[in-house]
Amino acid sequence: MIDRYCLPEMKAVWAPENKCQKWLDVEIAVCEGLAKVGEIPEEAVREIRQKASFNLDRMLEIEQDTRHDFIAFIKTITQNMGDEARYVHYGITSYDAEDTALSLLLRDSADLILTAAGRLKSAVDARAREHKYTVMMGRTHGIHAEPITLGLKFAVWHDEIQRNIRRIEDAREVISYGKISGAVGTFANVSPEVEEYVCGRFGLKSAPVSTQILQRDRHAQYISALALMACSLEKFAVEIRNLQRTEIREVEEFFSVGQRGSSAMPHKRNPSVSEQVSGLARVVRSNAIAAMENVALWHERDLSNSSVERIILPDSCLLVHYMLHTFAGIVENLIVYPENMKANLEKMRGLIYSQQVMLELIRKGLSREDAYKAVQRNAMKSWEGDDFRLLLQNDPEISRRISPKELDACFEDSYHTKHVDTIFRRVGLGE
Repeated sequence: MIDRYCLPEMKAVWAPENKCQKWLDVEIAVCEGLAKVGEIPEEAVREIRQKASFNLDRMLEIEQDTRHDFIAFIKTITQNMGDEARYVHYGITSYDAEDTALSLLLRDSADLILTAAGRLKSAVDARAREHKYTVMMGRTHGIHAEPITLGLKFAVWHDEIQRNIRRIEDAREVISYGKISGAVGTFANVSPEVEEYVCGRFGLKSAPVSTQILQRDRHAQYISALALMACSLEKFAVEIRNLQRTEIREVEEFFSVGQRGSSAMPHKRNPSVSEQVSGLARVVRSNAIAAMENVALWHERDLSNSSVERIILPDSCLLVHYMLHTFAGIVENLIVYPENMKANLEKMRGLIYSQQVMLELIRKGLSREDAYKAVQRNAMKSWEGDDFRLLLQNDPEISRRISPKELDACFEDSYHTKHVDTIFRRVGLGE
């Protein structure tokens, strides 16, 4: 089922053919490194480079007997070789090649994910600038609070996406390491110079110290960074889902001609893509827990991480890449209803301006406690259906301190948007 959420470029990274090609690339590079330090003949390397190839079907056949996929791989790539075959996989262990190749796959995946994150950031930035001054209701606890702008909501997303990008960049750096240090990391049968050559050949750094494997805190950090990106995407998706609710309907996912929202109810236009993003985020988060469980292995390694990583590493990369592009599409095509935003602002009959009235009373000399009580007294009546502004005008304690003109100023939306430019500059969205 994961194929449903695979975009072609990321699927190609994790295709079995590409994984085996990376294994082969590393094995050949090891042979080149061995030749450079005089361990094997240069002529053998030329023969290995020319004859080494793999066949996935043949590998699967051999694996039925060996019960070891990498041994099956080695048998496959050497089956057409002569005496030079003895130098393939010389002095190294399977995870020297597998872990180094895995770092290449994860690095390539990070590059695709960062490109997708860049698309989302561009989409959010464009909508932020478009709706910089589109006033809407700000809500806390799901209850009307005070006016904000839709642009500010997008600015929050912009800032969070930036943090996620930095986290993924850091994770890319942490995973861009290889190891060619032998069965328990001692370099007993392969020189550190070979490791330096191989890693340099692929633009990786040599792990300063390793066991049979690269340490799994690197992979846990990588998946955790993806999980945090997924968390943010779910947060954004939940916001759209809430704002699309019929009672609010301030934004809406694009609904194409011929699209169906329900098999039973022809009128339905559901935020189904945002809901999909929310659901997939749960999978990625659970994968982060599994990645952390993989950190603690027995001694210089055991096999308990391997089966887990075959699932969580490709799946997390595939899902986050898909989610980023999918949510970018939601933002790019998001329908905005400013008229509904205006109607919702007016829904509470002015209650959302209560703080400005309280502060004006304080400026006029009332204590904060008395000002709060005076405003709240009228606010509670307004909850029952009366117009808040009229109640304030008719309250002697308030009307003798605040003039009609001053009261009007308390009900201006511009009061709440006066620092939008400053906020946009602070998050890097300034003109």
